Amino acid sequence: MRTEERNFRWEQLAPEVFRCRLPFCDVTVGVVHGGGEVLLVDTGTTLPEARAIAADVVGLTGHRVSRVLLTHNHFDHVLGHSVFTGVRTYCSPEVVATMVGQGRHLGADAIRHGADADEVGRAVAALTPPMDSTASARFSLGEVQVTISHPGRGHTGHDLIAVVTGAEYTVVFCGDLVEESGDPSIDDQSDLAAWPATLGRVLAAGGDSATYVPGHGAVVDAEFVRRQAEWLGRR
Repeated sequence: MRTEERNFRWEQLAPEVFRCRLPFCDVTVGVVHGGGEVLLVDTGTTLPEARAIAADVVGLTGHRVSRVLLTHNHFDHVLGHSVFTGVRTYCSPEVVATMVGQGRHLGADAIRHGADADEVGRAVAALTPPMDSTASARFSLGEVQVTISHPGRGHTGHDLIAVVTGAEYTVVFCGDLVEESGDPSIDDQSDLAAWPATLGRVLAAGGDSATYVPGHGAVVDAEFVRRQAEWLGRR
């Protein structure tokens, strides 16, 4: 697949690492590949969006998605999950519980944010929780190492991150613990008091030279994450 034929614009962060900013909600999805396997970080909101992501992944890597990380339980990160059948899913128990019992809430939230009601209805109807999942893991994709962990409470009580290390780089997928295109989203799931310390643990996991990928917006550096932690500490 040539670049101009892809559904979305993908940014290459390292030889084995890509991400794109989906047009709807400016949400980031990430791709890490190696050894014939592909990890997808978050899955978008609708089935057409997720299918377009899946097609782009094949074009980028030559392989289908084999692993999925769902960073937290909000609609723009989980409603596309059912497109990725037969994958190994990493997520918190809260994500599974939301997918099992709160599909209507997810759909209503997506519609409030401007998603097409019919497409959201189809995504909710098809929503398939993972049969087996874990909130922490360390594995290799060829020469790439991926560590998935819960650094602490913040945007939600169950946010996960992925630290990706290669020969000469580190990339951290932060989910919505970090946002660049707007202020961090604080709602009734958030733990504002704990959030700054959680970001300190994110920084410790990645280090000063890492590339940090927010859940929404442009990639940032460690200093940006520090400033966001300081901003949150003043709320």
